[in-house]
Amino acid sequence: MTVLLHISDTHFGTEEPPVVAAVQQLVRDEKPDIVILSGDITQRARSAQFAAARRFCDSLGVAHLLTLPGNHDIPLYNVAARLFSPYGKYMNCFGRDLEPEIELVDVLVIGVNTTRPRRHKDGEVSSGQIQRVVDRLRTRRPDQLRIVVTHQPACVMRPEDEKDRLHGGEKAVVAWSGAGADLVLGGHIHLPYVSDICALAHGAPRTMYCVQAGTAVSHRVRHGTPNSLNIIRWDPPAAGAVRACRVERWDYDLADGRFEMTHPYDLQLGD
Repeated sequence: MTVLLHISDTHFGTEEPPVVAAVQQLVRDEKPDIVILSGDITQRARSAQFAAARRFCDSLGVAHLLTLPGNHDIPLYNVAARLFSPYGKYMNCFGRDLEPEIELVDVLVIGVNTTRPRRHKDGEVSSGQIQRVVDRLRTRRPDQLRIVVTHQPACVMRPEDEKDRLHGGEKAVVAWSGAGADLVLGGHIHLPYVSDICALAHGAPRTMYCVQAGTAVSHRVRHGTPNSLNIIRWDPPAAGAVRACRVERWDYDLADGRFEMTHPYDLQLGD
């Protein structure tokens, strides 16, 4: 079995040390093979905040790490940096690849940078990015779990969140589901949920799920939900068996000082 830990919106600079420690303990207990951090790593894209985030990621001791920038990882008040080096501090800590990929024998994870320095917080996926992911998915192995990662949500469940939805997201999920993606992971709105793309996006030709994470360690919790993260478990099926994976939402319990599984989802996947 391959285990993936999906965290988002850590907002270092506003992190709660006991929650950080609880994530580290959860990693020691669950031993994930991959950690995915889907943006808003820092609160204000400052060097000290990026350094703290890098130390946190290193402390997890997980061999495979995929990170994406979020809108908070682009300078807001430093106008010159936003114009001329928007990802400079991010790249100093997490590398120059803004659209990284992890491929294991049974898992393919494709990162898509949906931030745009010209926008304040809105995200966008271009036609070129959509096609790049489609082309990559078409080279997948049949036994791989196929995951796309964005920062802003590709699908939203509540009308009031529509303003925060990824620009181009509708076109993207239709194309990616048709190309064979199983899950699209995201964050941004600090609201954890799992939803069936076919129920939300008109014309999606194949089962695919939108998996959102809340804020992992920041005090900036919203919508009455605690700090949360996701664990994804994948076993390639035997020949002829139904493809399925398990997504677990884990919430931070303040009284116990640890993360506890609260919402398990057993998802049947497309071929």
